[in-house]
Amino acid sequence: MRGRRSIWGGRASVRASLYMAAIVAMRHNPVIRAFCQRLLAAGKMKKVAIVACMHKLLITLNAMLKAGTPWQTSAHLTEAAEPSLQA
Repeated sequence: MRGRRSIWGGRASVRASLYMAAIVAMRHNPVIRAFCQRLLAAGKMKKVAIVACMHKLLITLNAMLKAGTPWQTSAHLTEAAEPSLQA
């Protein structure tokens, strides 16, 4: 496929909730903010960065529910501060 892609799959209500949560997290959550800024600095488009933040929030929340643990900013900040070794 060439050109811009669009998001249309899945449940619209969940997608809308995740979108708003990602927008708020990009402004107020230091982990998600650093993740978004890194994507934008790498040349990703704003909408792509928002969708990536939505995905990161979803994965993080699912892991928290599975483990039964609350959000721990200190643990996530160390992950965001360290460069990725997978690159």
